[in-house]
Amino acid sequence: MSKVKRFFYSQKAAPYVFILPFVLTIILFWIAPIANGVLLSFQDVLKDEWVGFDNYSRLISDKMFYKAVYNSMKYMIGTLILLIPFPMLFATLLNSKLMKGAGFFKSVYFLPALTSVVVAGTIFRLMFGEMDTALANQIMGILGQSPIKWLKGEWTGYAVLLIVACWRWTGVNILYFLAGLQSIDTELYEAASIDGANKWQQFLKISVPLLKPTTVYVLTISIYAGLAMFLESFMLWKGNNSPQNIGLTIVGYLYRQGIEKRAMGYACAVGLVLLVVVMIINMIQLVATGTFKKEER
Repeated sequence: MSKVKRFFYSQKAAPYVFILPFVLTIILFWIAPIANGVLLSFQDVLKDEWVGFDNYSRLISDKMFYKAVYNSMKYMIGTLILLIPFPMLFATLLNSKLMKGAGFFKSVYFLPALTSVVVAGTIFRLMFGEMDTALANQIMGILGQSPIKWLKGEWTGYAVLLIVACWRWTGVNILYFLAGLQSIDTELYEAASIDGANKWQQFLKISVPLLKPTTVYVLTISIYAGLAMFLESFMLWKGNNSPQNIGLTIVGYLYRQGIEKRAMGYACAVGLVLLVVVMIINMIQLVATGTFKKEER
């Protein structure tokens, strides 16, 4: 047997061989792009000049950047408020023995996640159009209210974004929480029922605490998804130029600078700031939820 074969068949080398594809993937598609982005953020790519911290200095005084950060943070907070407690409650209902046709509802709830954002954004743009015949305005008419220019107002546009987010991601989060609920020993609920606890008390005292790992996971990915949102806004306003930039997000601002204005170095600075913000917020919530806390023996 050759030395190469002997190396690959040895027990010492086997673990390294198995993790090699994962390591190469991380290096090629994560570490290398970030390193390249860091280098570009200190350059004026069009002029091929090294500009040092000029891009970051410009970022600090850029009011439009702060507008994008405000919009993204507002969107993220709204999705956290809506897409964690409500899916948890719905998952609890689906997990109940009294629930009939749970399999059907699981499929229906998950279908929006399989729908193209481009198609969904176009449909919602038509639903919340300015005309009296738009679905949302027809409903307003039935309620005796005047038509609303949904996508031209800051808060109405924000509400539409949240409606799209809830439509798209509620089913996914329900499945996450449902998986967590099904890992909880049913004897705990039976014991609590014998002790006189009602369903609401069982949910608060058993389900919520034992769903903590799932909740932390959903919270983590929701923070990232909220701050990285772009395509939903792009499709709702049929481009990256919403009225008074009410739909402009951090990623949308990055797209505007890097693709539309070709200021790639400045766009890389925006992207790195976004990466740092996401990491800081997630680290804070992971520490706050006790994820890094060592278990007592």
